[in-house]
Amino acid sequence: MSWKEIISNKWVRLGFWSVLYIAWVIWLGNFWWLLGLGIIFDLIVTKKVKWLFWKKEYKEGEKHNVWLDWLDAIIFAVVVVTFINIFFFQAFKIPSSSMESTLYTGDHLFVSKLTYGPRLPETPLTIPFTHNRAFGHESYSEAIKRPYKRLKGFRSVERGDVVVFGFPNGDTVLTRRPADDYYAWVRTYGREQTIRQFGPVIARPMDKKDHYVKRCVAIAGDTLEVRDGKVWVNGTQEPDYPGRQFTYKVVTGGSKINNLKLQELGLNLSELYFDPRLPGYPAMPLTDGMLEKVEALRSVVSVTRNIETFPSAGQDATIFPFTGKTRWTADNFGPLWIPEKGATVALNADTLPFYERIIRDYEHNALEVKDGEILIDGEPAHEYTFKQDYYFMMGDNRHNSLDSRYWGFVPEDHIVGTPSIIWLSTDASRSFPSNIRWKRFLRTKF
Repeated sequence: MSWKEIISNKWVRLGFWSVLYIAWVIWLGNFWWLLGLGIIFDLIVTKKVKWLFWKKEYKEGEKHNVWLDWLDAIIFAVVVVTFINIFFFQAFKIPSSSMESTLYTGDHLFVSKLTYGPRLPETPLTIPFTHNRAFGHESYSEAIKRPYKRLKGFRSVERGDVVVFGFPNGDTVLTRRPADDYYAWVRTYGREQTIRQFGPVIARPMDKKDHYVKRCVAIAGDTLEVRDGKVWVNGTQEPDYPGRQFTYKVVTGGSKINNLKLQELGLNLSELYFDPRLPGYPAMPLTDGMLEKVEALRSVVSVTRNIETFPSAGQDATIFPFTGKTRWTADNFGPLWIPEKGATVALNADTLPFYERIIRDYEHNALEVKDGEILIDGEPAHEYTFKQDYYFMMGDNRHNSLDSRYWGFVPEDHIVGTPSIIWLSTDASRSFPSNIRWKRFLRTKF
């Protein structure tokens, strides 16, 4: 028997697709789906039911209906791409410079969901190929809502991973400033003024929050500290990631550095500002490799790394945990312990600001403070045990990244995946074809 005859044999095909389907059901962990084996049997062997009811079967010599053929192709594409997006890979575009020079604005990625395990959709009624917005409106319905469930992946999130996740503060969105952090505005201007100026607000379910991408610098159970911009975890300094960059005050002899030279160095010109009063650049973002080359330029007089200091009391109200008491800054932060599933912490007036959003919003308890006493679900609480792991994320562009230093921990159930490959990269500041960054094609290391 030839290979062609083996492949075309209905019993061989039935066995092949049945094994694949059973493996998928075991991975899914819901054995009610085994009833689908009956459909596979009928599709391949008995053919009693027309499951593809929209698909026309043509007689020999009959003219094809173009519209029906297109409908069949579109339905097939929607089903296949949706299945791939849910369980395997999803396309993602880098929207900002917070991860430069590791990931650039305009990088188009495929994000692997297999690495950490895909999340099953909690809000499955969604317009195909959209995440949360389409035609200026929310693209999903909450008529059906499912509990959080993550399938088995290859491994858990590790220190140093570049991770795509749901923006923790994205559960409440200002309709006139959808990219902004609602809670940051409320802390600055108050809830009523914020909603009056930028509202109304939209409440989004967890799986429909906007996607962010950062580097995981600390995992559950770690103790993190930032000293003069450098991250230390459990007493050990983080590796010098090639794409990590800080801003520097670059003083020149009086003139700008040639833009072509800056582009050759890999600098994002949109982030540069030349101040003739220095003269020079007050905040030039540089990796260690760029720093050496800038220092070697003849027109450069001095280069000094910027370190954010704490000038006055109350300044850290914009830095997590927003108490105005820690005196932390983006460059000098912590020590901070990262919550771990099953670990228990004491609750009091000093510790509650670190964990109140976890208790109330991520782990869905009723939390209130009444007459100085902490109540969880109406009962006095002096300690709390965490139900899931948490992570601390930071952008590689350390002085131009809104990350965990500004909004706190990232819950495990918000993790989407990790970038696997760049399939396209474009520079919005240039015109075609010079806007295409050819050297970034098919890059897999971040």
